[in-house]
Amino acid sequence: MAKHQSSGSKYFAVTISLLRDRQLFLEEIQQGVRLPTKIISLLVCSSLFLAVYGGIIGAFHSWMQALSSAVKLPALYLLTLLICLPTLYFANIIFGSKRTFAQHFALVLTAVSVTSVLLFSFAPISLFFMISTNNYQFLILLNVIIFAATGIVGIATLYKATSVVLEQDGEGKDIRKKLIRSWLFLYAFVGIQLGWTLRPFFGTPNSAFQLFREREGNFYLSIIQSLGHLLGF
Repeated sequence: MAKHQSSGSKYFAVTISLLRDRQLFLEEIQQGVRLPTKIISLLVCSSLFLAVYGGIIGAFHSWMQALSSAVKLPALYLLTLLICLPTLYFANIIFGSKRTFAQHFALVLTAVSVTSVLLFSFAPISLFFMISTNNYQFLILLNVIIFAATGIVGIATLYKATSVVLEQDGEGKDIRKKLIRSWLFLYAFVGIQLGWTLRPFFGTPNSAFQLFREREGNFYLSIIQSLGHLLGF
């Protein structure tokens, strides 16, 4: 029991070290310091934080949706990472980067971890409004705003981190900078589309539990419709 508690504390200690001194954390990734420990710790903590938030938003519908969303939300972020990471790695290698795949993996995980911590910090707010109101459209828009804000911070964190971990000098410097900017747009686009594919996370009120919905429409149209419904259009 004590061993499990010690391991859990170690995982959280790595995440706290990222939050407290990001520059040092990224420099250690650049130097390849304890990469397996960092990767495992960030995976465990980010998955836990995302699962908590997913469970809260899913509880608006039912316990089954809460359980489903607690699994699907971490899957959303980690699958997006796994889908997009090879593109970043191989493109950087082609244009002169000497960083390993593990270093790229740890780098992107820092952004996922920062996002997960922010979502976890918003969990009490989301829970409060879920308890105090039954307005489904309002809750959808509230959480879209929360996801968008935390996602923007995560992507900004990742962009700044690349200047520390990935070489920004020597051959291919300018190309790699443009490549990273383009990849960040790809990362966001894939994440949004994958989130739409994995829905529902809330579950429509007064409807039966669904693990997945049919592929129809798109994310942006759905947000416009929700906003119009909320404003009475």
